[in-house]
Amino acid sequence: MNQTIILIDDHSLFRAGLRLMLAEALGGLDVREAASLDEALAGARDSAAPQLVLLDIQLPGVNGLDGMALIRRRWPDCAIIVLSADAASGTAHDALARGAARFVSKAEPAGAILAAISAVLRGEAGAPLPPGAGERGEQLRLTPRQCEVLALICQGLSNKLIARRLNLSENTVRGHVQALLALLGVVSRSEAAFAARSRGLVG
Repeated sequence: MNQTIILIDDHSLFRAGLRLMLAEALGGLDVREAASLDEALAGARDSAAPQLVLLDIQLPGVNGLDGMALIRRRWPDCAIIVLSADAASGTAHDALARGAARFVSKAEPAGAILAAISAVLRGEAGAPLPPGAGERGEQLRLTPRQCEVLALICQGLSNKLIARRLNLSENTVRGHVQALLALLGVVSRSEAAFAARSRGLVG
């Protein structure tokens, strides 16, 4: 049975490009498009519930962040990825606090966007960040080495510089970085740094 995705974005060229990318990379998906929340909800009244909604923030009518509650009401079990050109840390935190499985910047490489979508479709999104949870960092246990790598990521160091600083190979550092991205439920180093700070994992 095909999985259903609803792509809500008011830029038709972006929708068409992402739909083509999903069809080529993942396959077996029923991708529906809508230019607004109203269109998405009205067009899906007689259709099966989607497994995933890809949601832009800047939309005509109700914006994406405010519309997340409407999506939850219509499809309680549907995951939401906020996919936006607004990559400000406050926007990302707001999206996660409202229940998004992931926040992904449109500026990320295509592979990173696909990886996030694939992970959520496989149920690997992890628990969304609840309101106020950013300061506690609960249910996330890192090894001492992961803590060191994460702190250096937050300082903006590359894998090569982290390897030099910790006397490790670049491949080892790369493995730690990938593990940290998965643990934090993010797809980029900038998101990892933001998540680490907002959860109180680094000073």
